[in-house]
Amino acid sequence: MNDKIIAEIRKDYIYNLARRGERIDGRRADEYRDIKIKTDVIQKAEGSAEVMIGNTRVLVGVKMQPGEPFSDTPNMGIIITNVEQVPLASPSFEPGPPDENAIELARVVDRGIRESNAVDLESLCIKEGEEVWMIFIDVHVLDHDGNLTDASALGAIAALMTTKIPNERFGYGEDTPLKIQNIPIAVTTADFGTQIFVDPNLEEEHICSSKVTMIFGSSGEFAGIQKTGSGRLNVEKIYNIVEISSKKAEELREKLLGVIGNGDKKEKGI
Repeated sequence: MNDKIIAEIRKDYIYNLARRGERIDGRRADEYRDIKIKTDVIQKAEGSAEVMIGNTRVLVGVKMQPGEPFSDTPNMGIIITNVEQVPLASPSFEPGPPDENAIELARVVDRGIRESNAVDLESLCIKEGEEVWMIFIDVHVLDHDGNLTDASALGAIAALMTTKIPNERFGYGEDTPLKIQNIPIAVTTADFGTQIFVDPNLEEEHICSSKVTMIFGSSGEFAGIQKTGSGRLNVEKIYNIVEISSKKAEELREKLLGVIGNGDKKEKGI
């Protein structure tokens, strides 16, 4: 029996499980895999975090430096988000410039931060029209076992929440914490026809009809939405996804605050 036949048999097995509301790893439909967060993991970064969701693992670093503002926002700082998919993380990742998947992931993470106004960009103005702080968010995918979006978004906001503006290095006084005024949380679900699963692993992502990522701000407001896959979603299913995702976002935010808010930089499981 060749590998292709074995793969098809396993695909059918996982799909049939899903139709019965069961998952290959035994989780409930609305259950995340184990999540671990570590902060301050990159010594020379202004802020950093490592996030694991199951076997999916990402490393996020934040760097800041003064730069020229955009002409249409002369009094606002700048955020630039990039994603690097390390080839060792997955057979599907190749060396070279970011592919369309990496670009899409960077845009979704960036959108959640921007649309939620997580960072007070006006507070990053040094001299209007001439100099502002630029924030570079670099996401490195180290292991890919599904749901890169939630891991990357969680890592990005965790890194920002521990970021200090490097005023001293550039002669602007003492370093100060970056002002965070909202905490966007991304929740991804996978559609299997009669079932909606939270936090799909890689095998589930390969066979689901579509994935939907919803990003919620601290007050439960929408900060972004992204759908991938050709599966159609009716209104009832969309409402169901919103309800499930908003509840999980609240849970994840509460746990994130529990990890970062206690001042303990050791590894935490949530």
